[in-house]
Amino acid sequence: MKSFGLIFVLYEPSGAFLENLAKARVGCANVVAVDNSPEIDSSLHANLQKQGIQVLPNRNEGGLAGAYNKGAEVLLARPCDVIFLLDQDSDIDASFFADMMQATIGLGTDTFLLGPKIFEIKLQKCMPVILPGKPFPKPFHIDYQTTGLFPTMCIISSGAAISSTAYRKLGAFREDYFIEYIDIEYSLRAVSQNVPVYVNAAVTLRQSNGNIERRGKLFSTHHAAWRRYYVSRNMVHCLNLYRSYSGLHWVSGLMAIQQGLLVLWFDSKKLEKVTAIACGYLDGVLGRLGTFERQHPYIASFCKRSGRKRIAIEDSSSLMATGSKS
Repeated sequence: MKSFGLIFVLYEPSGAFLENLAKARVGCANVVAVDNSPEIDSSLHANLQKQGIQVLPNRNEGGLAGAYNKGAEVLLARPCDVIFLLDQDSDIDASFFADMMQATIGLGTDTFLLGPKIFEIKLQKCMPVILPGKPFPKPFHIDYQTTGLFPTMCIISSGAAISSTAYRKLGAFREDYFIEYIDIEYSLRAVSQNVPVYVNAAVTLRQSNGNIERRGKLFSTHHAAWRRYYVSRNMVHCLNLYRSYSGLHWVSGLMAIQQGLLVLWFDSKKLEKVTAIACGYLDGVLGRLGTFERQHPYIASFCKRSGRKRIAIEDSSSLMATGSKS
């Protein structure tokens, strides 16, 4: 039986999020909790350590990508054939790990990325699978699929199973992406290096990406301006970077415009968010990465002038993975 471990990312966790960690701990004994909170909660860390959970304070260094990389360093130093990633707002069944590990047997390789079916709670539907193919990868809806492994262009990070051989081959997550598109970039990196990427329709992970408001077929996550900057920038950079393997690079401008229109229709702080989207798009085209604050201190300050909400480390379900997530 292959060994496996879990990287569970925390950010100022509520009681409900700690319950998600406890639930995951039942199915996986080998857990590393990476705390991205800006301040260390010593009592929380002590309590988790008493439960046999190793805690790594990260203070959001490198964002969500940094948390995953820190956890992977620990797990790869142990006997660990498969690394699972899980964010604190993700809800899984008791059989999640056993069912995912069972599915890895059918892959016929020890080098892979495997994700569960993702059910978006507030939209009451599953994210589609992006079937590989050029020049126009097409989404395939798997809401009613309950068995089978489906090849895909990308999976989201939360719930993902990454074989240790795949991680060593592909390397670390991009910390200059910080939070958005880190999973899409990693998936496309895998595709570009002939590492298979699949979705397991037999296993479902439930989550909600932001404060979703829906009107007909359109919706907004109401993400803050700083986060919309990373969505726009990383989307353009990532899809251009892997344009030989994905035919979506040419629509990145249209998707950025779509983001702006959704902000104008749904959101408050419209000027800040549209400014962030435009700035992110330009930086993506020019290949300027790093944190928003470091790249554009004055624009970032303007975009946060009404007060910045705390950074939630919910996994980024990007436009490419959902059709219109942000």
